Amino acid sequence: MSTPLIQLIDIKRKYGSGASELMALKGIDLSISQGEFVAIMGPSGSGKSTAMNILGCLDTPSDGQYLFKGVHVESLSRDQRARLRRRYLGFVFQGFNLLARTSAQENVELPLLYRGDSAAKRREAATKALKSVGLGGWEHHTPAELSGGQQQRVAIARAIVTEPAVLLADEPTGNLDTQRSHEIMALLVALNRDHGITVLMVTHESDMAAYAHRMVHFVDGKIASDEANSDPTNPVSMVAEQIEMA
Repeated sequence: MSTPLIQLIDIKRKYGSGASELMALKGIDLSISQGEFVAIMGPSGSGKSTAMNILGCLDTPSDGQYLFKGVHVESLSRDQRARLRRRYLGFVFQGFNLLARTSAQENVELPLLYRGDSAAKRREAATKALKSVGLGGWEHHTPAELSGGQQQRVAIARAIVTEPAVLLADEPTGNLDTQRSHEIMALLVALNRDHGITVLMVTHESDMAAYAHRMVHFVDGKIASDEANSDPTNPVSMVAEQIEMA
């Protein structure tokens, strides 16, 4: 049996001390294989965002083990975690976090600029990433010239331009209307299916989680359930349904 891409073993996260102590995570065990699409759900304060921050190397556990490709992340230095983040992880957030006066092309190039890639290499990779999210020809438009759905596509292109192993999406459809939300989910499904990118998505919306192959529910700092989705939403059938309703 192959080693999981990601393993969380008895992960705990404590904030504060004494009377103000808060246990955000109370012993999480989670294994994720390469190529999975996992929806992480739960009410506010359930610990799901804390878990995502640890998975994204944006935070560290107070106790427990986090293995990524067999490497103990909890033992890495800050610089080592930053290198792991740049090399293997891509991030998409509810807010698009685009530079307002900067073109789509330049926004997508940013991670490669931080990595030190040449201008030619950045330009080629960003053009390819924008084309892969359906924005070929929109390279020179600024965020103000793009719809919300297009801005989120630019954000996704920026997240995948480094060809990450894992895409961490935190409420990626939270600022979008229903149609644009389903378009973004279809894009995430395609990236997972066609490019083998492992997708970990936090969402409050059950209809968005229905696209995932697996649903993990957090409650009070613990995993309450971890179930396979035997019938994930098919983006093709969703598009056909929308056409019939039009």
